[in-house]
Amino acid sequence: MRVFYLSQSVGFVHETVRRPAGGLSSSELALREMARDSGAFTVQLSQDARELTPTRLADLDVLVFSTTGALPIDRATWAAIVAWIESGRGGFVGIHSAADTALDFEGGEAAYTDFLGGRFDGHPWTQGTPIRLSNLEPSHPLAAMWPDRTPYAEEIYQYAGFVPDRVRVLQTLDMTAEPLRRPYPVPVTWVRQIGQGRLFYTNLGHTTSTWDDPRFRDQILEAIRWTGHRKDAPAAPNPDIQDVAAIAAFVAAEELGAPSSEIDPDLADGIRRLQALHPEKRDGDASAWDATRARVRKALSE
Repeated sequence: MRVFYLSQSVGFVHETVRRPAGGLSSSELALREMARDSGAFTVQLSQDARELTPTRLADLDVLVFSTTGALPIDRATWAAIVAWIESGRGGFVGIHSAADTALDFEGGEAAYTDFLGGRFDGHPWTQGTPIRLSNLEPSHPLAAMWPDRTPYAEEIYQYAGFVPDRVRVLQTLDMTAEPLRRPYPVPVTWVRQIGQGRLFYTNLGHTTSTWDDPRFRDQILEAIRWTGHRKDAPAAPNPDIQDVAAIAAFVAAEELGAPSSEIDPDLADGIRRLQALHPEKRDGDASAWDATRARVRKALSE
């Protein structure tokens, strides 16, 4: 397989993509090592999205993005990329800040968010914050390397524009973990089908230590194989499983007992809306946040 790794930073520059003078970044070196050790792919390295032309797509199988800001990709080129993926000739792997990325044309941010499945909406879990990773599908080939409730330390994003019905979530934050818990679900890894093509995204990858982790490398390798149609794995959306995870997040963060009724999708949606109501999003105003939490608590106890 032929992989094109784009690690351009138009916005914040992560240490994993920062090139030393005359050298390659730690993530570029990691992908080269993964290509060499697995023999599964070759990799072209770039920090300039203008090199990704419609003509060049014919010689590629998978795009890997670890990017920030409005990339210099015009509307016609983006349309060609999406068509290439929809046809099944190409796949896409997004890593960490690929969700903090847009496209440099009018409507480009919305187009990219719709494509990826979500947009960076802050990271309450900053670098080094202890977390645990819930595995919603322990047998899934793109998540099996991470046992359920794996303790970790990473910078974890939450997302705007996320629609559960469009993606299959494989990993989320375990809200039983200290020190920071929120009463709403935070997806970490998901996959989706785009026409005949495939997309994988993971929030992991903020630190060099994550890129050095064998579990992360294994996951990215399997994602490249899957998006490149070299292996099969389920991609159908799993909103029912996500609803269960939403209820579990609320129950854990609010320290409630198990819900007394069946999972209500409308209630799960209400829990998801809490993210936008958090006081840090509303200049410290906690009124809507407190009222919504109280309604959910009451519904779960009935």
